[in-house]
Amino acid sequence: MAPFPGIQHVAITVTDLERSTAWYTNLFGAGPVLDEDEESGTFHHTVFALDGGMLFGLHTHMGAESSEPADERRTGLDHIGFALPGFVALEQWAARLTALGIEHGGIKKASYGSGISFRDPDNIALEFFIAPGT
Repeated sequence: MAPFPGIQHVAITVTDLERSTAWYTNLFGAGPVLDEDEESGTFHHTVFALDGGMLFGLHTHMGAESSEPADERRTGLDHIGFALPGFVALEQWAARLTALGIEHGGIKKASYGSGISFRDPDNIALEFFIAPGT
């Protein structure tokens, strides 16, 4: 049996596609590579290409999505963690988030690794993370 595959893409539902596209464009430092209505006509997706071949999508469901902000205490997505190579990169991202005006909790160190937590315009929890000892 083949090994279990890695994650190829993440797609999140947003309440305001224009606002979220601008926010993620600033965060990623690059615009989307795809922006279209899905062929079934049930949702629209805007997709960003990240390092390592991973895709990050923003979805709207033609007005059927909830207008309530995300809450990790509800069943579903808790947070999305972006891997960094080491502590210097974590410090650089903390400075970049501050420069972009994105509130964050600063660098937190724990036995399982270190990270910076922040939220997108829909309150979706995001994190930059490094493994212990890096």
